[in-house]
Amino acid sequence: MSLIPFHRGLITAAIVFCFGYGVWEILAYTRSENTGLPVIALVFIALGVGLIYYLSHLNRFLGYKSQEGDER
Repeated sequence: MSLIPFHRGLITAAIVFCFGYGVWEILAYTRSENTGLPVIALVFIALGVGLIYYLSHLNRFLGYKSQEGDER
């Protein structure tokens, strides 16, 4: 039994959290205009993008060789 599907699900949840929190911070900035909020939003959006890259290249990061037909 492999933990890779669980790991993919956990990464997906982290991506949703990062983008959701980034949007929430942007909305909070529109209400309060605190200058620190956009910085936090950009950090979490960048983390979400980084996690998308990691998820799309997970097999390479884990050291698995690509098989024919598996272009992930």
